[in-house]
Amino acid sequence: MARILNLETATTNCSVSISEGNDIICLKENNAISYSHSEQLHIFIKEALQEASLSFTDLDAVAVSKGPGSYTGLRIGVSAAKGLCFSLDLPLISVPTLESMANQMMVLDGEVIIPVLDARRMEVYSSVYNSDHKEIRVTKAEIIDENSFGEFSSHTKIHIIGSGAEKCKEPIRYSNVVFDTTVVPSAREMAKIAFRKFEEGSFEDVAYFEPYYLKDFVLQTKKKA
Repeated sequence: MARILNLETATTNCSVSISEGNDIICLKENNAISYSHSEQLHIFIKEALQEASLSFTDLDAVAVSKGPGSYTGLRIGVSAAKGLCFSLDLPLISVPTLESMANQMMVLDGEVIIPVLDARRMEVYSSVYNSDHKEIRVTKAEIIDENSFGEFSSHTKIHIIGSGAEKCKEPIRYSNVVFDTTVVPSAREMAKIAFRKFEEGSFEDVAYFEPYYLKDFVLQTKKKA
């Protein structure tokens, strides 16, 4: 059974897991607003391998959360994953960040899951999944208003989850919507997706793979006094 190192750095949660098939062997993560991924990621990788009693040579692949998400966070995760794949001659697997978030929710038939990550102002990164965790609307960067996700209002229930759910609460007033702001991307939910891609042979070109930023990076600078 394939052993995969999973790296999730798309948001504030620095998360590392080692999985065997669909099962998690070890999970190390810390959700800190300070975005300490550059300090923590390689420490978590080392600690996860130690706790699982494994070495790098026992791994069969490396999976990384591909985005959307924080520009800096994604760069750190993808750079680490590519470096490991180059040095260990391992295949690279990319996992859509919003898909792994949706996999945290178990919902009934007729319900939909809408993972949303906070972007600038009233904007979010979002996608829509059915109860089988199949994407039924592509990932977008969109500005939230009272009509957002209206095409799904006829479903039994709408689950809006993630860091962007807070800014959705005021404008979106459908009677069948519930919000969960506590859901963050985690390497725990990457395992099942990564293993499926491993079995399918769905690998990235290590030399050319780039994160899915969705939007161009904008450098924030302080205004001059």
